[in-house]
This record gives sequence, C-alpha cells and structure tokens, in this order.
Amino acid sequence: MMHTLFAESFATLGRLDNVTLVMVFHPQYLESFLKTQHYLLQMDGPLPLHYRHYIGIMAAARHQCSYLVNLHVNDFLHVGGDPKWLNGLENAPQKLQNLGELNKMLAHRPWLITKEHIEQLLKTEENSWSLAELIHAVVLLTHYHSLASFTFGCGISPEIDCEGGHTFRPPSVSNYCICDMTNGYHGVDDIHASPTTTESVCEVEALMEKMKQLQECRDEEEASQEEMATRFEREKRESMFVCSSEDEESAPTRDVSRHFEDTSYGYKDFSRHGMHVPTFRAQDYSWEDHGYSLVNRLYPDVGQLLDEKFHIAYNLTYNTMAMHKDVDTSMLRRAIWNYIHCMFGIRYDDYDYGEINQLLDRSFKVYIKTVVCTPEKTTKRMYDSFWRQFEHSEKGQTTLSPLPLLTTPSAPQVHVNLLLVEARMQAELLYALRAITRYMT
Repeated sequence: MMHTLFAESFATLGRLDNVTLVMVFHPQYLESFLKTQHYLLQMDGPLPLHYRHYIGIMAAARHQCSYLVNLHVNDFLHVGGDPKWLNGLENAPQKLQNLGELNKMLAHRPWLITKEHIEQLLKTEENSWSLAELIHAVVLLTHYHSLASFTFGCGISPEIDCEGGHTFRPPSVSNYCICDMTNGYHGVDDIHASPTTTESVCEVEALMEKMKQLQECRDEEEASQEEMATRFEREKRESMFVCSSEDEESAPTRDVSRHFEDTSYGYKDFSRHGMHVPTFRAQDYSWEDHGYSLVNRLYPDVGQLLDEKFHIAYNLTYNTMAMHKDVDTSMLRRAIWNYIHCMFGIRYDDYDYGEINQLLDRSFKVYIKTVVCTPEKTTKRMYDSFWRQFEHSEKGQTTLSPLPLLTTPSAPQVHVNLLLVEARMQAELLYALRAITRYMT
C-alpha cells in the first residue's frame, strides 16, 4: 500500500513531498488525505486552478508557513498564475482581496464569523463570490490552516530541491524563501533530544490507570446535564490560562505582510476580557447533521471526502500505547478531539469534560494549544515535554534524515498531530458553514 501511495503521489505531483513522507506512517489516512487534496486542487470545481493555489498561499501565510507558501508559489506559476500577484495581496484581483477578512478570522478567531461576513462576500457586485465558489474557498482555507499546524507540529522542512532543503546546518533566513516569506524552520537551539527521565517510565502506566478508573466511574454513575455544562465551562476557562508560547522564543521571521492584510491580527482566546461569545452547541449544528450535507450539495463529493478523512483520523488506532498492546485508546482520542473543540467554544452535551483534566496534563495541553492555535510558535522543547515514553509515531514527528526536522518523527506522534489538525479543520468549518447556513435561511 505504501509503494502504491508513493507511486500515485509521484505521478500526480512529480515529486514525493515531505508531508507525504511523514504521513505515510499511517497509510490509510494518507490515502484519504491525498485523494481529498487532489480533488480540491486539480479536479473540476467552482474555482480556477490558479485561484486555488493562491488561496493556499494566503492561508499558509497567515501562519507564516513558508514551506507550504513556497510549494504553492511554484504550483501557482505552473498553472499560469500572474507573477505580479506574488508581490502582495494588493496586486491580486479584488475578489481574492475580499477573502482576506474571512481568511484571518478562520485562522485565528472563527467564532466571530457571522452571516454578515458571508453576505459581504456574496453581494459585492462584480467582485462577488457564488455560494459554490465560497464553499470551495472555505474548504481550501481550512485545509491549509490545519496543514500549517501539521507542518510545524512535525517539524517538516523543505524538499531536497527547494530553498533551504538538504542541508546539515540551519537554512539561512536571508536566503530561504521564494517570496521572502518567514523561515518556517524552528528548533535551531533545541537540536538535541531530551534525556529520558525516571518519571517517564511510569507515565504510560499512570495514564492507562486513569483511563481505567474513568471508565469504571462512567459505568457506575453518569453526571447530570447541569454538571456536564459546568465542567465544560470550567475547562473552557482553564484553557485560557494554558499559554501556547510558554515563554518560548519564536524563530526569526521576515516580513510576511505581502500575502495577507492586518498583520497584527492573531489568535485570542474564545472568551477573554469580559467579551462573551455564545457557546457553539454541537447538537444545534454538527458536521454530521448539517455541515456535511451543505458542502456536498454546493461542492459535490467534497463532503464525502472530508467526512472520510475526519473519521479515519478520529478512529485511527493500533490498540497500542508505547510498549503496551491491546489497549482501547478511544477515551484518550476523544479527550484530545473534544479539548480542541472546547478551546474553540464547541460543546458536546454527551461528553464529560472532567475527563480532559484527568487524561491530558499541562505540558500536553501547551503542545496542543500551540500546534492548533499558533503553530508557528511550536518548538522541539514543547514536543519533548509530553508523553516522554511514547514513540514519535504516536506523538507526531518523524525521521527523515538528513532533512533538518525539529526532531526525528515516527508513527504515534504523527498520529496525535493528525488528530489535532483534523479537529481544528472541522472546528473552523463548523463556524464558517453555520454562518453560510444562516445567510441562506
């Protein structure tokens, strides 16, 4: 299966990019990912090909992800895109410039999107978007926001034939990016691996014991709806105090403002400084009952492709935990997924949010919040600080020597990052699709 996937990817792209080489630890997911991305970028759809790649550039630039920006600069030019557009967003057509507001809100604060934002895009006279075009654009934006999270979370570096690729020393910031974009490489000062400590020996066993105890409590009694709501609000408040950057220094960056507007706009917690945003209740608007059908109706087959990808990431398991086999990891996977949605203000009435604090320690929450909300600030130190006894493949980073990655990734850490990016993509989509639905009704 791995050989077939590599052959198909090479035939389609003319290369094996590093995202593919990392994702291949989980071939079933990679197959779904490649199929979805191929459909979005190359198959018949509402948007012309050069628009699709330019939207990918806009989305990746919001997170300063030079790796993805550079890939799509090449693809944009290859399909006949106007090189002048690459000088800055103000040189692109007004129709694409109008997408900038939605891009920044989806990337950093999707809960603020309203039907008025949708109306503004759909009713701008000669520069207006059709509903089908807007759905295509929204899926592309969320795809590349989440893929930026995966790229930084796995420490992916440029290909051998690209600027900054195949080097044993950190790539030069002054000569790295095609469009003078920020250097996406992090962890220059953190190149050594963290030593194994005696504490890590019992880490997995302690986590498994917590899972067992929670299952027993769940079997004995179920919390009331009032208590479940209280626990959600408590977890949402606590997530505000999980600092994504954890006093880490970001890697040096260059000016990225050419590909997006309002450079000061960034992630802010769901509810802060007295500003109250209503909780998004999943039973009122869910992917399964509402989002899926809307996407499939306006952009045929994409809803099915996304649904398959979400399910594979959410249900992916080998029933292992570090050296332990035959382990049911569903409770842990659900805690990770729901914690991410909780940070975005999305609540599931049937979930006990008290389980999150039992299963996810602070260092893991810092890593999750950074990769999902501010991926450009991810460092190897954060990565090394959680689940020290787990394999890289369980966490998210892989060995692609001699590529200068953050660390050497393998399959379970990649697995965690797949959960993070798919949960993030679905959360962004839910807010955008709910706003589109409200506009339509």
